[in-house]
Amino acid sequence: MREIIEALEPKLVWKNFYLISQIPRCSKHEEQLRDFLIQFAKEHGCTYKVDDVGNLVIKKPASPGMEDRPGCVIQGHMDMVCEKNKDTQHDFSKDPIKLKVEDGWVTAEGTTLGADNGIAIAMAMAIIEDENVQHPPMEFLFTVDEETGLTGASSLKSDFVEGKYLLNIDSEEETTLFIGCAGGQNTILRKKIEWLEPHTDHTTVLLKVGGLRGGHSGLNIHQGLGNAIKLLGRLLYHLDGLFHYHISAINGGSAHNAIPREAEAVLDVPEDQLDALKAFAQNYEKIFKDELKFVDKDVTVKIEEHARAEKVFSTPFKDQLVRLLYVMPHGVMAMSHAIEGLVETSTNMAIITTKGDEVEMLTSQRSSIASSITDISDRVKALGELAGFEVKQTDGYPAWQPNPDSKLLQICKSIYAEKFGKEPEVTDIHAGLECGIIGEKYEGMDMISFGPDILGAHSPDEKIRIESVQHVWEYLLEVLKKIN
Repeated sequence: MREIIEALEPKLVWKNFYLISQIPRCSKHEEQLRDFLIQFAKEHGCTYKVDDVGNLVIKKPASPGMEDRPGCVIQGHMDMVCEKNKDTQHDFSKDPIKLKVEDGWVTAEGTTLGADNGIAIAMAMAIIEDENVQHPPMEFLFTVDEETGLTGASSLKSDFVEGKYLLNIDSEEETTLFIGCAGGQNTILRKKIEWLEPHTDHTTVLLKVGGLRGGHSGLNIHQGLGNAIKLLGRLLYHLDGLFHYHISAINGGSAHNAIPREAEAVLDVPEDQLDALKAFAQNYEKIFKDELKFVDKDVTVKIEEHARAEKVFSTPFKDQLVRLLYVMPHGVMAMSHAIEGLVETSTNMAIITTKGDEVEMLTSQRSSIASSITDISDRVKALGELAGFEVKQTDGYPAWQPNPDSKLLQICKSIYAEKFGKEPEVTDIHAGLECGIIGEKYEGMDMISFGPDILGAHSPDEKIRIESVQHVWEYLLEVLKKIN
């Protein structure tokens, strides 16, 4: 497969992308990739520095004759979302990503691909090693831990980079230039479990919701995709009137910025109700398939055998938990009145876990309006408090406010129209880009975000369009040549 990937155009970019895919780089574990990039910088005569949290900047002098131009920063993040299908055997701490080519796209076998944001690093490496690329003084800023809280960007010091312009290569639509992004925060709910001994005439089973596509909780939130945790909560709520059951554990989701694909609950049920429970699951699978037939037709609801539960949630605890799950908001809360088709505010029911003697729920809110982030987070908080949960609201990250008068935007629009024969779409993105944080730290830095077509980011369906990589690479080279 290496030969196939490295034969794609542009060859330098795909060669580097393959090399990156062989290096483990889950969020908070980027050290192997950083060491690789440092060695790469040394081999190509570039200087570099690393800050206290592990962010890396590599510097390359300007091409001859371009020394007096303003400096430019190309920015991306080193970490990736590490998601895999339930039946995929893969250890993200040591196994390389297995790449494959399908119908003009590069994807991975049963795992996330890491094009978000490996493609930015691959392009940066290609610029570093290709002496034929014309460019101003360059800084290549690679941040850590973007996917689990933007903590790398949040920790940047004001003297870490010096460039006037910043090109963020972390967007996923080739035809679009992004000049703004949503801000966001997480709202975390916890409650100590009240335990009971299980009934002696009960049996233990696993109720599983799966087969969902998942996706990015910002970019895909408007598509109405199934949320496994919300579907599981609905099942448990409607079980209440029909079955005398208890819960022993409940788990689902894996990342704050991914729509959950799978969720499960360990149930303790009367043995004589087991057949009825299986019929209930089959019926709801049909209901879910009908409701989601245009977006998540492969949804499944299964009852499986499970080891005997040693203890179960008390009935009052279970009732509060199930009702909270059922009413917890998820999805689009408001559409923008300023930009047609743009989601303004959303919330994602992202993760639920049983940790020892505690149940924890993590929800994630986004909006281009700061007060709306606070509002939806407070609504989640109020619901949690009604159910007796302790609630923590994280500090979050700021929105990136658009500047339609940006000089960099005018340059990029002009080059796009000249190269592709049409005007680019210029808009905000309903996702958290590091530009919002970087813009706060480097006042006056002119920023824009673009990138090749990527579908299914943050899920094992992630794929990147080969032809689009070529287009964006050629566009990037023109921007670097003409930026002034």
